Amino acid sequence: MHAPVTRRSFAAGLGLLALGTTSDALPGVAGSPPARAPDLALPENNLRALVRMTASLRERDVPWWYDGTIFGVVPGEHPRPLVKFQGMELYWMRHLPDGAYELIGNTLTFFHDVETTAPLSEFKNPYTGATNAVLPAVQGGGAGRGFNYSAKGIRFTRLMDQLPEESLVLDWTFARDMVWLHNWTRYPPGMPPPRWQQQTMFASQKDFLNTRLDSVPVVFSSTVHMPWLKWMDMGDRPGHIVWHAGGAKLRSIDELPAGYRKRAEQEYPAMLTANPARGATA
Repeated sequence: MHAPVTRRSFAAGLGLLALGTTSDALPGVAGSPPARAPDLALPENNLRALVRMTASLRERDVPWWYDGTIFGVVPGEHPRPLVKFQGMELYWMRHLPDGAYELIGNTLTFFHDVETTAPLSEFKNPYTGATNAVLPAVQGGGAGRGFNYSAKGIRFTRLMDQLPEESLVLDWTFARDMVWLHNWTRYPPGMPPPRWQQQTMFASQKDFLNTRLDSVPVVFSSTVHMPWLKWMDMGDRPGHIVWHAGGAKLRSIDELPAGYRKRAEQEYPAMLTANPARGATA
């Protein structure tokens, strides 16, 4: 979620949500957690809470729907809205023998005109004057190509031996009847800058504290700084893009907007499940 929104792209292999990352930014608990809240100073409680917020404790498809705007940023100018986008990230939390999980999934994002919101097949580039063909953002990864979730941190499965273990203590806030989690994406070494993604997921305390729920209903907001999209053909021009998105976890793909789902079914039907038994989509 170019592989784009990519929240993840946002995170190597997944997208705009980049929901599979950890946060070093002031980890801990702010606000006034209720007496029944789990002790979020303990990594194992953070792991369970993060899995419930991000996907599900059960092995099943968990879709997220989002939309937003991509802004261009060049020196000496205010950010400029370039295109809108709509998309889905579909997650599957695979159980591992050691009690950890692997988050795998698909990302499918379509681009739209800023003013009319019509689907885009071509983009009039205000920086170059050229007309660029617009490509959807399509990513997928099966078992072994996602994020390893454990009490020892969140790491890319394929880079487990290159990333250090870190106790999973996240940045939670409790206020009024809500709880939210601040998260940011840790990118693999060697990726060209700028790359930064900050996300916040919001849930009701009632749902968060309901231990019978394997998956907590969540909404999110996310902002990502990334290099220019490849299809914009910006060459070595200075600047970058900023994605800003909001969205929600869905109960199933049946809750996807009808127009988006119809196009996805017609053009990318394999992206509508992340079940590793069905094979990976590259």
